Amino acid sequence: MYRSTSPIALAEAPFESLDKTEVQIERLSNEHQSEVLEFLSGRPIHTVTLVGFIRDNGLVNPLNRGTFYSCRNRAGLLEGVSLIGHATLMETTTDRALEAFAELAKECFTAHMFMGESERIDYFWRQYEEGGRDMRLACRELLYELKFPIEIRDPVPGLRQATLEELQLVIPVQAQMAHEESGTDPLEKDSAGFLERCARRIQQGRTWVVVEDGVLLFKADVVSETEDVAYLEGIWINPANRGRNVGLRCMSQLGEILLSGKKSICLLVNEKNSRAHGFYQRAGYKFRGVYDTIFLTYTNPQRTLNLHSM
Repeated sequence: MYRSTSPIALAEAPFESLDKTEVQIERLSNEHQSEVLEFLSGRPIHTVTLVGFIRDNGLVNPLNRGTFYSCRNRAGLLEGVSLIGHATLMETTTDRALEAFAELAKECFTAHMFMGESERIDYFWRQYEEGGRDMRLACRELLYELKFPIEIRDPVPGLRQATLEELQLVIPVQAQMAHEESGTDPLEKDSAGFLERCARRIQQGRTWVVVEDGVLLFKADVVSETEDVAYLEGIWINPANRGRNVGLRCMSQLGEILLSGKKSICLLVNEKNSRAHGFYQRAGYKFRGVYDTIFLTYTNPQRTLNLHSM
């Protein structure tokens, strides 16, 4: 058995470049779950998406749309955990772990995007680009966090969790937002999978809406959550209600609801969207970091994930 990596051991292991021949890559199974969650627990707002996948699906599940890997040193201690697949995400403590994951990612032909903290994605990409696919689009986003105390505003009547009957209201809005961000229309590329993921999120009670007379006025998705953190995406305000404080009141009310069971809420905002930055700052969110997302050029759909033999 490998030794578990404690938070203290992580704190004593700085993010640095070491001899990459000293590490071992391992495909993770569900028996590693406790150890991996312990490793990821040290930086909760930065690992909420990875932890969310594990809590929802386990380490091995087609719903992860990829494969979880570990990078260990000679003592068996974790230096990195990565989900390599449609969305490639990682948490690492050394450069050599990033290098090892970049080599694995070159063999993943279903990869759509890489996302992580700016300096780590920059280093990861420099290792990946020689022998990997080309960059199609790059986006820089700022990470914001909301914690108590928060300003309480007048509630919005009707803010609640969506029902499956409202799936057809949610789908076009969610698809448009995904298209604007990535340049890919999910309804054209993977319509069935996209509809299934939207429906599952509603069934999990993670899509929040305000609907009046059959019209969607507000939407927000808890895309991932841990015991301590909720990560929001897909926040949308009907253009007819913008500038009337409806969105701000909805975000305040949703923040109060979510923080009743969490320590913090986090979200990412495109660096160029100055209006959104002002909106979330007024809602009480504080800047916490810079993230980069790299979208890859399309590949032959007949090529499949080629990681299982490694």
